[in-house]
Amino acid sequence: MGDIVARRSYNFDVLFKICAILDKPVPTALLKGIDMRVEASAPLDDLIKVTPDMMNRYTREMSMKCERYLRKCISGSAARMRSAFRAMRADTFARPGRVLHIDSDEDYIDMCMGAYKRLGIDAVLKLIPENRQPDTVPALVKDYLPDILVITGHDAMGKNKKNIADINNYRNSNYFVETVERVRRYIPSLDELVIFAGACQSNYEALLHAGANFASSPGRVMIHALDPVFICQKVAYTDINTIVQVKDVLESTITGAQGIGGVQTRGKYREGMPKGKY
Repeated sequence: MGDIVARRSYNFDVLFKICAILDKPVPTALLKGIDMRVEASAPLDDLIKVTPDMMNRYTREMSMKCERYLRKCISGSAARMRSAFRAMRADTFARPGRVLHIDSDEDYIDMCMGAYKRLGIDAVLKLIPENRQPDTVPALVKDYLPDILVITGHDAMGKNKKNIADINNYRNSNYFVETVERVRRYIPSLDELVIFAGACQSNYEALLHAGANFASSPGRVMIHALDPVFICQKVAYTDINTIVQVKDVLESTITGAQGIGGVQTRGKYREGMPKGKY
């Protein structure tokens, strides 16, 4: 439990943490990606334990990649704020969009919270398992009234499942879809509440049909844990009178167009006046 491993049968493409071990009918490990939003299972004899040197090298490379994207986002946010402040009088103020982020993974919660803080985004993060999200999230939306809602966690297509349109062939897409549908009964407008939904290999088409503005995964590929944060940054810092260009959103993510897609969406950055005196 807790060991970091990779799968021989997938050419060691993703690093996982072992969450549990089952004895059916052969010893099998339940796995979650350490930075990719994927759940999987694998026979123990298919796994290789990652050495400290391998882990350090992987962590260093991925950290450098994430840092590049974070710095790009921070630079974009800062430029937007500087431009706004130059155009505003002394008695005006600015507010980026507020985020409610629902996640099933505590490690990812910590990772995303750090990114939101660096980006200057007001975000509330809640740890909720995928199967409880449909019953829990709508009430949280009513309580927090966010501008942007993230519904994410882990997902994956079932092994050897050929019908990618069948929602039952995914580990958690049905929960994400149901959550989006229930929230949209309360707030149907895609401009009033911007929703990102999905995780690795999620049923992209079903999520958009349910009412998500942005979703994963068009190419049924893995997405990085921070990709939802980068999408939020783009929407949160785009002026309320401006349509967010989907191409620009995709360029701000680690995964790109194979992992994330969406529809035209109005930004959530607002300017106001006068500035409070107290």
